[in-house]
Amino acid sequence: MKLQFKHQKFQADVAKAVVDVFAEQPYLITSYMIDRGSGQYEQTLTDREDFTGWVNQPVVPELSDKIILEQLQKIQRTNQIAPSSKLEGRYNLTIEMETGVGKTYTYIKTMYELNKHYGWSKFIVVVPSVAIREGVYKSFQDTQEHFSEEYGKKIRFFYI
Repeated sequence: MKLQFKHQKFQADVAKAVVDVFAEQPYLITSYMIDRGSGQYEQTLTDREDFTGWVNQPVVPELSDKIILEQLQKIQRTNQIAPSSKLEGRYNLTIEMETGVGKTYTYIKTMYELNKHYGWSKFIVVVPSVAIREGVYKSFQDTQEHFSEEYGKKIRFFYI
């Protein structure tokens, strides 16, 4: 039985809001060759692609903290949220949603949108318990085909 996912406007709005915080960030992808090592260990990777690494490009200097904060405040005002007076950390964005509305789906969608707009491809999801970790891992598995159809690529994920 294949799970069916509904496109919910509020989930798309959340992803768009996060993407809009970084408006004017160019789409950049950088790949590099992974160090093949000294050869003293058996290597199982044979293909050039097996040694290609990917890095997220940093936010461009033209997109200063002041501009990021202004864009964030604009999004907050549009959504009737009290504007932040400063950036917390560097770019720590907190998105709060009610229980059962699809937070995990929404942040996976947000990852795809950030990749689509800016080329960012590495994300870390931190959860407070093993039970939640297992649920998040299952959500990544369950939504992989759905998002692959929508974005034309599959996300690679793992946990430690």
